[in-house]
Amino acid sequence: MALDIFITGLGIVSGIGVGIEETATSLRHKKSGIGKIKYLNTIHDLPCAEVNLSETQMKQMLGIKECENVNRTALMAMLATREAIAQAKLPLDGTYKLAFINGTTVGGMEKSELYYFDFLANDTRNEYIEGHDCGACTEKIADFFGGFSYVSTPSTACSSAANAFILGANLIETGIVDIAIVGGSECITKFHLNGFKTLLILDSEPCRPFDQTRAGLNLGEGAAFLVLESKKVMDERKAKPLCKLSGYGNACDAFHQTASSPDGQGAYLAMNAAIKMSELQPVDIDYINAHGTGTPNNDESESQAILRVFGNNPPKVSSTKSYTGHTTSASGSIEAVISIIAMQQNFIPANLNFKQQMENIPFTPVLDVIENMNLQHILSNSFGFGGNNTSLVFSKI
Repeated sequence: MALDIFITGLGIVSGIGVGIEETATSLRHKKSGIGKIKYLNTIHDLPCAEVNLSETQMKQMLGIKECENVNRTALMAMLATREAIAQAKLPLDGTYKLAFINGTTVGGMEKSELYYFDFLANDTRNEYIEGHDCGACTEKIADFFGGFSYVSTPSTACSSAANAFILGANLIETGIVDIAIVGGSECITKFHLNGFKTLLILDSEPCRPFDQTRAGLNLGEGAAFLVLESKKVMDERKAKPLCKLSGYGNACDAFHQTASSPDGQGAYLAMNAAIKMSELQPVDIDYINAHGTGTPNNDESESQAILRVFGNNPPKVSSTKSYTGHTTSASGSIEAVISIIAMQQNFIPANLNFKQQMENIPFTPVLDVIENMNLQHILSNSFGFGGNNTSLVFSKI
């Protein structure tokens, strides 16, 4: 049975812009956010896509005092959530039962890294320990806005924000809440950078998803949140629907701690489940916003899964991580918002930096922005470490 869940608000912050308008402009003009590291204090000179705002600037935009302890992950989330709430014209006065669901992994880890030696040597920075864990970060964001009766933090690596959609949809369908704000937020940390470097999957050049010469990913950071509600509540509020979440699928192949299975079994199951829930056929999907990290393993595995679902002539495919970098736990919601922007504005984003066709893969990703595309159904993929794979289907109203 297809879902009866509608999206009425979007908010996004990433390396290609703050807000929907800047994001759409960057996508249409093939403006990548990947470049030199500016805000993270690290010895590594690796390309990343940071949000082009300092914490001080974000606090000023949000009306938060400079002295207040709010980490970078939470600040980006607050900006994105505020935009989504405004677009949905969502009341936070108790009229509706609201959920806030934030997919994240690092939470406030960047502050723990910064003040680690202070924690060992003295008690002058102890307040930053309180914001270290993922749940504390989510509570901070929710408390900034208030009005939420349910708050949760999915943490399934790079599928975290996509899994927030599943939880939010289930809460609405079971009547536990009326409306759910779902998404994810993640800043770049030394933990990220050093961890991925240890795995030998960071590219020293701008990433090139689905390219034969791909050598790894570029890290990114950002946040995106969406307002989900049932048709009944949406009609009651006289809210304007942007599109519909018509299906989702989640599958875990548990092949390896960090690698995807060679045949893309988990991705195949997740995509199939999402399409089936949407009551669609594979031929109905107009565009796939791929997970497309640019690592040798992921792109091969995801390509095999796409071929298994769609055959040798799949829909248009591109990875927007060549714009935003891999925003890890936030990638599912960032790419969901990008997919919905593309649907609303009738274009398909390009897969940047592609030069050479992958061997034994019969399809080529979208090489340039395609305008005037009537996108009815979009499949968005998010695949996490441990084989936790989630696919979402968005459909035009």
